[in-house]
Amino acid sequence: MLNDITLGQYFPGNSVVHRMDPRMKLILTILYIVGVFLIGNLPGYIIAFAFLYLVVRIAGIKFSYLLKGIRPLRFIIIFTFVLNLLFVQGETPIVKLGFFTLTWEALLNATFFALRLVFLVMGTSVLTLTTSPVQLTDGLERLMRPLQRFHFPAHELAMMMTIALRFIPTLLEETDKIQKAQMARGADFETGNLIARAKAMIPLLVPLFVSAFRRANDLAMAMEARCYRGGDQRTRLRELKYTRLDAYGAAAVAVFLAVIAVEGVLLG
Repeated sequence: MLNDITLGQYFPGNSVVHRMDPRMKLILTILYIVGVFLIGNLPGYIIAFAFLYLVVRIAGIKFSYLLKGIRPLRFIIIFTFVLNLLFVQGETPIVKLGFFTLTWEALLNATFFALRLVFLVMGTSVLTLTTSPVQLTDGLERLMRPLQRFHFPAHELAMMMTIALRFIPTLLEETDKIQKAQMARGADFETGNLIARAKAMIPLLVPLFVSAFRRANDLAMAMEARCYRGGDQRTRLRELKYTRLDAYGAAAVAVFLAVIAVEGVLLG
């Protein structure tokens, strides 16, 4: 399951999506997520899926690899689905079991919330898979630069967010190594009740936290030894520039949002 997490990983390539400006990709990803949350019927989600599938194919990423990143979150998705199914009221009953009545409105609402979570994860994964950590840091910093007038630490925040995303695959790999080492020593992580499984995680979590703090300390010492100083004085190897590809990407997302709006008016 740990190998299924795709968030934070970078897939090198030279596609149109890879060559786009990271600032534009951040903005378009946010707009896509906003558009998904504005959808209120099943045809809208079909359009959102088709658009995402087209972007993934253009980026040269296997869609099955993107779907693999949904597996670790299936518990949260199922929990969200069941929660909306139980607590959302409706007027069109489908099944009545004692005090519980399943309505058509509750089923639709639960399905839409689950789909929103899926598209949220997949859309964000496309961003991280096609944008290197360095580009992501530069894009976040440039987008938040106007906030520096209010003494907002734009560079520091962008650096922390990017380092956190960058270390997700590293920590997952470290977790897998520790888990295999503990299983070779006789540890059992799969049998027993919930309390027994929680206690079995202690030999896994303690070395993982120690390793994480050690990596963070090594990274801080390496940056300090190299006299790293962020902010306005920092030079960049590649300056960010908007190109024609960014205009095409913005036009594609604008068309997507327009189709969603028209579809919502006609079928809403």
